[in-house]
Amino acid sequence: MNNLLHVKYGQTGQSSNHNAMGMREMQARAFTERASQYLLIKAPPACGKSRALMFLGLDKLEHQGLQKLIVAVPEKSIGGSFQNTRLTEFGFFADWVVSPENNLCVDGSDKGKVRAFQRFMGSKDRILVCTHATLRFAFETIPVKAFDNCLVAIDEFHHVSADGDNRLGSLIDNLMKESSAHIVAMTGSYFRGDTVPILLAEDEAKFTKVTYTYYEQLNGYQHLKSLGIGYHFYQGQYKDALPTVLDANKKTIIHIPNVNSGESTKDKHAEVDAILDVLGEVSKRDPETGILYVLGKDGRQLKIANLVDDNNTERPKIQAFLRDIKTADDMDIIIALGMAKEGFDWPFCEHVLTIGYRSSLTEIVQIIGRATRDCAGKKHAQFTNLIAQPDAQDDDVRSSVNNMLKAITTSLLMEQILAPTIQFKPRSQWDGKPVPPNTVIVDDTVAGKKVSQQVIDILNGDKNEIMAALIAKEQVVKEAITETTPPEAITQVALPAVIQTLYPNLTEEELEQVRVGMLQSILIGKAGGLIDGENLPPDAEVDIGEGNQDEKGESSNKNVVGKQFLKMGEKFICIDNLDIDLIDAVNPFHGAYEILSKQVTAAMLKTIQEAVSASKSQISEEEAVILWPKIKQFKRDNERDPSLNSSDPIEVRYAEALAFIRKVKQQQMAKQG
Repeated sequence: MNNLLHVKYGQTGQSSNHNAMGMREMQARAFTERASQYLLIKAPPACGKSRALMFLGLDKLEHQGLQKLIVAVPEKSIGGSFQNTRLTEFGFFADWVVSPENNLCVDGSDKGKVRAFQRFMGSKDRILVCTHATLRFAFETIPVKAFDNCLVAIDEFHHVSADGDNRLGSLIDNLMKESSAHIVAMTGSYFRGDTVPILLAEDEAKFTKVTYTYYEQLNGYQHLKSLGIGYHFYQGQYKDALPTVLDANKKTIIHIPNVNSGESTKDKHAEVDAILDVLGEVSKRDPETGILYVLGKDGRQLKIANLVDDNNTERPKIQAFLRDIKTADDMDIIIALGMAKEGFDWPFCEHVLTIGYRSSLTEIVQIIGRATRDCAGKKHAQFTNLIAQPDAQDDDVRSSVNNMLKAITTSLLMEQILAPTIQFKPRSQWDGKPVPPNTVIVDDTVAGKKVSQQVIDILNGDKNEIMAALIAKEQVVKEAITETTPPEAITQVALPAVIQTLYPNLTEEELEQVRVGMLQSILIGKAGGLIDGENLPPDAEVDIGEGNQDEKGESSNKNVVGKQFLKMGEKFICIDNLDIDLIDAVNPFHGAYEILSKQVTAAMLKTIQEAVSASKSQISEEEAVILWPKIKQFKRDNERDPSLNSSDPIEVRYAEALAFIRKVKQQQMAKQG
């Protein structure tokens, strides 16, 4: 099976190295911001967020005058990440110690845990670990002011939402408005399911953000060298496609589809049996551990954990065994439904096989994170998504098409998440020294080209969030990936609409700067990265822009010092002079159509395109509001209304929006009349 995405890493060992206080690279980066009252740590699985919190929490207790530290995790099993730890052995000033009575990630009733929480708040004890649920229940019984001088740390922060029905989100909002509490929020994926924002914009602005990218983490490993993301499309039942994608020689986690999905047979136990049949023949179940022993078709004995079976007797034994795995030989394959995703640590895992489309980017990031632990002997990690291929005779073909297209687009977002990040630096803040790779110098020293710090912060920290919001727009994805709409419709309409929604306080000029910066990042990635002028080949054909040529009117390599270039075809183009038409023609979903056309037959491609065409998008009120200034500008420039019959797709979009606006106005006038 060909991978949609294959990324190689440098094995620098940097992300695993420790400083004099025993901190890894990410932990040290977070610790430099320890004085912040509100701290948001965005870092991938396995980079040590739990220990980063220990360092931060102890500093706030010992040196910043806080009295208590409350750690909340989404489920009991993740509480084990915060067990007692001897940090002084590695150079830190204190150890992490949680009294047994303050570890509420144990069995017991909610009422009992709430009473234990209340006792803790009235005692001199300083550290408590509980679940999100316990924190929510306890918060209902304790005055908000009681959390003054407390640090509340939320692990897996993507469980929070600004949605009014999300009680954890309301809790955070109340803490920020009505107490002096400090908050540390940690997440490996800062987009939730993924259309509801985690924080309100005004609350998020109060957080100091520490970002550690997936690329930094994986590139700094010692053993893992590459990561692949692949999709396999099947027709019929997925069990028939398993022999193609399931390699029993790879340490694998298999996630079967949710019972409500189209891929599910609605009988989860029968699905597990079908997977076992593909692997071999069950020999026995270990009565002590619950682990299945299967004689593989190659004669090897396979050890398999069935986490789909929710038997109250067997599952705890299996989970206990999995938590105590010491060697690669202890386990071969884990079969799960909703478990073995978030916070589950099996470093030897090489392959995660996920059956059925996952609509949540957060879930996909978490699943991929199961295979991206660094481990001796593991050189490659693989994520495979097995997805039902649309059937032209199926009444639900539109749903299948949608799942298929969004799955592919999600991979293209993952490509950005897993690759080197493009960073932007204002020229006014540049000291003239060589800049790190893939850093764009933004010339803000010229009149009329000022760039605010908010724009720089968005471009450096939030590009993935913007792309996540863009691919959450179903119609945009469908039209872009099947090329039934021009790139300009995305870059000039859909993308700025997303940016304006996420950052409503941006001026029109700032919004345009973010939009262009986003597209520059995509173009740079597509071109293979930036090249400093000093590193151009001696015979390079350069396009340095007007006003920078030599006396003969030609670009000269003497003029390239301090400038940055992209290789476009056979020519090197200065990034300062990229034509706006070239930038606007960048398709954020680059490569998706090519991927699709290679993966399916011509007949299937036609079915997909017909399904997309049959559900042509309509202008929304939100888009009409955004386009209205552009429509007025069009009328001023052309002295006429935009035409529905134009050959220019952008003009057609303006015309559709204008028709929508007039229709709404007529309806309003009719009501008033």
